[in-house]
Amino acid sequence: YEIMPSLVGSEMCIRDSHYPSIPEEELAPGAFSHLVAGEQAVVSLLTMKAGTYFPVHQHEAEQIMIVLDGFIEQIIDGKLYPARKGDVLVLPSNIPHGGYVREETTVVDVFAPSRADLAEKAAAARERM
Repeated sequence: YEIMPSLVGSEMCIRDSHYPSIPEEELAPGAFSHLVAGEQAVVSLLTMKAGTYFPVHQHEAEQIMIVLDGFIEQIIDGKLYPARKGDVLVLPSNIPHGGYVREETTVVDVFAPSRADLAEKAAAARERM
């Protein structure tokens, strides 16, 4: 672990990984994520192959998706929303959603509060480091 000065205040922060070194977890067939979990949130650096499908689901956590590259059609509360590079989607807690990946797509997903299922996968990945 490397302790670095915090960017805010006088507290110190701990930098304990370089995200490419975090083993990927498969979240759905064709969808691979580097997961980082804190006490209050989970971040997913997710790459999805064209043709990947996420069935409609919902979770307590609010989800913020930032599309870094590619094209995904998100199904949100029964409506279709195309999302491309640069788009940001904010999904409220418990809203039904899913998606069809139309071309290879990379996103950053932030979940708060932390999702226990993803936090467990993040812990499993860290153990393999």
